[in-house]
Amino acid sequence: MRLSKSVKPISYLKQNTAEAIKEVHVNHSSMVITQNGEAKAVLLDVAEYEQDQESLAMLKMIAQSKEAYAAGNFKTAKKAFSDIRKTIKDIQA
Repeated sequence: MRLSKSVKPISYLKQNTAEAIKEVHVNHSSMVITQNGEAKAVLLDVAEYEQDQESLAMLKMIAQSKEAYAAGNFKTAKKAFSDIRKTIKDIQA
């Protein structure tokens, strides 16, 4: 993302809303909106937003897994598969 092309003042957004939305959608990009010279908001293509949310969720799961492992809250693969096999046998019985 080139910030020089993607930073726009709020006055641009007010006057060119449809064009701004088209630009972020077609380019699958984002646009930083400034107010009084300070970055205040980001206009983002919905597909990019969804991808960012999925990535964030994955990173949270990884962090939680690391914390659980560090706390000793885990099973070996052998134990996990053994538990799964036992559950399947119990369901079939």
